Amino acid sequence: MFWYGHGVGGWGVFAMTVGMVLFWALVIAVVVLLFRALARPPHGGRGADRREGPVSGHAERILAERYARGEIDEEEYARRLATLRGAHPGRPER
Repeated sequence: MFWYGHGVGGWGVFAMTVGMVLFWALVIAVVVLLFRALARPPHGGRGADRREGPVSGHAERILAERYARGEIDEEEYARRLATLRGAHPGRPER
């Protein structure tokens, strides 16, 4: 069958190898992206302020809990909250 040079030559083997590597890389990438998309928590439900990210929202919740327990006073709460939101304590927010 391959006696007269009708078989796959060196470039054909190279092309098949590259094709299989690309195929499996694509399959693995799709699986990883699908897994990450399904494992991500749902969006929304964060209130009207969309500037609030997951880290700052968590920090503000902890700060509010400390204020509610009486660990910090109102002045310190306002100062730290302004710092978390990126404003300076003495200036009004824009």
